[in-house]
Amino acid sequence: MLCKLAWGNVRRAGRDYLVYLLTLTLGVTVFYAFNTVSMQVDIAGIEEAGLSEAMGIMLGYLTYFLAGVMAFLMVYANNFIMKRRKKEFGLYQVLGMGRGRVATIMALETVIVSVGAFVAGIVLGVGLSQLMIFFTASLFKTQIANFHFFFSVHAFNLTLACMLVMFVLTLLLNLLAVRRTKLIELMGAERRNESIKTRNPWIAIAIFAVGVVLVGVAYYRLLRDGLPLTESGSKLQEAMNQFGITTAMVTVGTFALFWGLSGMLIKLLQSLRGVYWRGLNMFTVRQLAAKVNTVCFSMGVIAMILFLAITSVTCGMSIANVMNENLERYTPADMSQTYIYYTNASGELDHYKEYADPSEADRMVPADATVDLYSAWHGELVDPDNDTESIYGKPADNSVETGKKVNIADVAGEHVQIDSYLSYPLGGSDPSVTPSEMCKIMGEKLPKALEGSNADTTGLSVTPASQYNKLRQMMGKEPVSIGRDQYLLTCDMGGELVDMYTKYMAGGHALTLGGHTLKPAGDKSDEDTAAIANSAMGSNPGTVVVADELLSQLNLQPYSSSLLVNYKQGMDATEADESIKYTLLDNLLVDGKEPGSWGLFITRSEMYTQAAQMNGLISYLAIYIGFVLVVACAAILSIQQLSNVADGSRSYRVLAQIGCDDRQIRHSVMAQQAVFFLFPLAVGLAHSFVALKVIIDLVSTFGHMSIGGTVGLTCAIFLASYGGYFLVTYLMSTGIVRAAIATRYSE
Repeated sequence: MLCKLAWGNVRRAGRDYLVYLLTLTLGVTVFYAFNTVSMQVDIAGIEEAGLSEAMGIMLGYLTYFLAGVMAFLMVYANNFIMKRRKKEFGLYQVLGMGRGRVATIMALETVIVSVGAFVAGIVLGVGLSQLMIFFTASLFKTQIANFHFFFSVHAFNLTLACMLVMFVLTLLLNLLAVRRTKLIELMGAERRNESIKTRNPWIAIAIFAVGVVLVGVAYYRLLRDGLPLTESGSKLQEAMNQFGITTAMVTVGTFALFWGLSGMLIKLLQSLRGVYWRGLNMFTVRQLAAKVNTVCFSMGVIAMILFLAITSVTCGMSIANVMNENLERYTPADMSQTYIYYTNASGELDHYKEYADPSEADRMVPADATVDLYSAWHGELVDPDNDTESIYGKPADNSVETGKKVNIADVAGEHVQIDSYLSYPLGGSDPSVTPSEMCKIMGEKLPKALEGSNADTTGLSVTPASQYNKLRQMMGKEPVSIGRDQYLLTCDMGGELVDMYTKYMAGGHALTLGGHTLKPAGDKSDEDTAAIANSAMGSNPGTVVVADELLSQLNLQPYSSSLLVNYKQGMDATEADESIKYTLLDNLLVDGKEPGSWGLFITRSEMYTQAAQMNGLISYLAIYIGFVLVVACAAILSIQQLSNVADGSRSYRVLAQIGCDDRQIRHSVMAQQAVFFLFPLAVGLAHSFVALKVIIDLVSTFGHMSIGGTVGLTCAIFLASYGGYFLVTYLMSTGIVRAAIATRYSE
């Protein structure tokens, strides 16, 4: 009997349960689909070791956090259902039903709705997870060779556990509400509306103006100062303090905007008398002003959450795309090994010695010449009888992982060494070529991303033309001719830096290097063959390529050397990587002295693996978090508006009684809900546009950031979730209003 009654109640009160059912179904769908990513990675043919496990663990932990957000939403939605049905539950008790039986009916209703949402969510989640395989394959740039239907027991169990927690929490709160509420409160709940406080409109307008000023000043400060990521040392703390002030201003300003919104709306529309007195506009404005007063804080929170959701999705995926698009340019060879030379500049050598063993510190000296890394690697320069007068490496003779003898010559085909020199002679410290001086000559500002960096302290590097042309040849490009009195600027980071170097060369500006005046050898900075090592974010922020005969006369300070190697033709890259990647290189000694230390060693396959993992993780995390946050905001707004309509049902009934037609009433409802949905969205979008402008300017240091595709995806998410909730809220609200009007003659 109780089960039949509970089922009938659910069918009859289906509209009341719609938001609860929709939110719970979306939660189950998203939780299941995103927790099948580890299986999607395997089916998509992605073979990176440990990737599926890492993504599965990270998304699993994130699910627990987002489940907490969804649990809050379930409780919030359930409160609306309880508020709508208090009179019904009171009527049960009047007819003689005990509280225990009423609680049992509520428990059964909760079970029915939760099971229905869970089943629907799992069905949709299974379908969505099949489609997500293609998205996963596109992210990791693989082909799906063996697509087949799959079902993840792990994702099912994780989703079920989260839903059970939400169910138990909701059930306990429902039972507690019935137990504590008196019968007279249940029977009279429909007549007791929320108390409404009105504010002085002029004070509200003043607060609104203060909010506008605070937000505007915060925008200006952020656009002027940028993010505190490019600062270092003492300037970093100052930049962080200023950024904290900007964040506080925009936060306080946002809440002030919504606090003063009611007064601004009243005065603005009252000044437009033709609009204010038309139709039900006066009633609509008064309703808006009254309700905004009670929900201004939550609207401010929603605006800030929407800002975080939009920014995280758009910015996270765009940065991942920039890195992915530039990956080929950043990875010129199958493997690269960098060697960093010691210099006396800025106490660099003393810094290295602080962390070195005392017995080794004495042999560390500033380098006066570069080392042939290829020859040193496989021992050609080793003289076992007189190792104090030769280059001693004991380099690639063993692998700590495989225990096998390793020789670079066993895998190397084409190879080239790129030597980089500082733009001042041995014993000097002042670079001849700096970005600031170049910008000063052109009358331009220094790129914002270089502000606070050590670019001027180090200056641009200098490289011989022969090595540069050999690198171009290895990459299938034609050599370039650089005369003794010419130079060429290269940079692999794209964006603002390449634009600056291109503008400098195109303007015909000369460079002075070691007393020699050089003219540009072209009118465009090279970025396609400018990488001097495999690196995730670029390895060449700026290099001056000069003729070998000139470089030999300048006696410049060595800075670094990078050995770039392509494996032998026909050799399997995986086997070559495995044979060499665990090699440990001993310190190189030149005449018993150590001129530098080994830097980064990385293979092309490692670079692509790292980029794929980063791209996949960022994209999935951004979409997952962004979608749940948007649903959270939309659900909160939806429940608020449904509660407002339920509270105001008597007002709509009176409007119908005095002759207002249904069309006017529906328009009033839509106008109110449009304001509550669109105002937080508009503020969140405004915050996002300013933040994205700053982030795009920052990322432009490494490449031109395109957010077109990401914005399209973000808009699709918003249209499907935020707009969908708005539509559902409006339809449910009109149903509540129609029900209220239908009873106007019965009271």
